[in-house]
Order: sequence, then structure tokens, then C-alpha cells
Amino acid sequence: MNPARTLLILAGCLFLLAGLLFIGQGTGYFPYPRSSFMISERPWAYRGAGLAVTGVAAILLGRKL
Repeated sequence: MNPARTLLILAGCLFLLAGLLFIGQGTGYFPYPRSSFMISERPWAYRGAGLAVTGVAAILLGRKL
């Protein structure tokens, strides 16, 4: 297996998971930890969406290699 392919897919999965976490915290659906500055803050949800899209793109690119 190509190391670049593995790295892209792994990084894409991490970006996707982090993006989903940011979306959950930014929208208030995942309020953990309770003292987080990201809870119910829409800009973090938008940043999370961008990060998740980047993760999906990296996964798709890695699958094509």
C-alpha cells in the first residue's frame, strides 16, 4: 500500500471526526466539556463543517491514489 494513500486517508478520517465534533459543540448538541468556549457558538460549527469537508476530500483523494 502506498504510504501517501495511507496518510491521506488517516488524516482525512481525523479531520472528519474533529469537524463533526466541532459541529456538535458549535450547535450545542454535544456540550462536553461543560466549560468549553465552543459550546453553542455558531462560528465553530461553520469551521467544523469546513474541516469535515476537507476530511472527506482527503479520504476521496487517498482512495484514488
